[in-house]
Amino acid sequence: MKKLALAQELKENAYPGRGIVIGRSKDGKKAVTAYFIMGRSENSRNRVFVEEGEGIRTQAFDPAKLEDPSLIIYAPVRVLGDETIVTNGDQTDTVYEGREKGLTFEESLRSREFEPDGPNYTPRISGLMKIKDGTFHYAMSILKSNNGNPESCNRFTYTYENPIAGEGRFIHTYMHDGNPLPSFEGEPKLVAIEEDIDDFTNTLWNSLNDDNKVSLFVRYIDIATGEYETRIVNKNK
Repeated sequence: MKKLALAQELKENAYPGRGIVIGRSKDGKKAVTAYFIMGRSENSRNRVFVEEGEGIRTQAFDPAKLEDPSLIIYAPVRVLGDETIVTNGDQTDTVYEGREKGLTFEESLRSREFEPDGPNYTPRISGLMKIKDGTFHYAMSILKSNNGNPESCNRFTYTYENPIAGEGRFIHTYMHDGNPLPSFEGEPKLVAIEEDIDDFTNTLWNSLNDDNKVSLFVRYIDIATGEYETRIVNKNK
């Protein structure tokens, strides 16, 4: 599989929707994740990321303009012990609660499927990072309709053990803009991961479509110590 440049992938796609990146920094020392949201409607664009505990949540930038909160207000990132959960919806809580009960990542998501927003039926994309005793591995999942048919849910889970330095995987909700929006296809894309958190944050934010980008979260976790750095960028300030 060819390693792609994230900047090029994003610049060539005006509307990938929501996206998750997980991988290992170029120096091999950090576990890396990023999550971004985009929006075409005023309701979707009326959001910011705010910190909540060790994770983040979405919040209405202007509460007076908030319409239906059901699919846009949620906690995209939560931390459970040595695990970091990143998703594009309230299934973050589903995975968190499942892992607390001893379920696997895949088992935890069995109770969920794609979002009920026909005709798009937006996929639910999720990631789970585990850092323990100087080791790091991660998994990614996508739950999607069967070619736009809501009668059937297709479930895919990908696991990456001992990730290679400077490499990561990128999954997003939509292949490109459209009506209805076409769901992501194939396995998560192999992408390059930068060594510095600020360089990586700037690369992602500056490559997202100016009209559609809303918020970005980036975290670099030291694999040896578990200590982390976080960056949050919001278009609405």
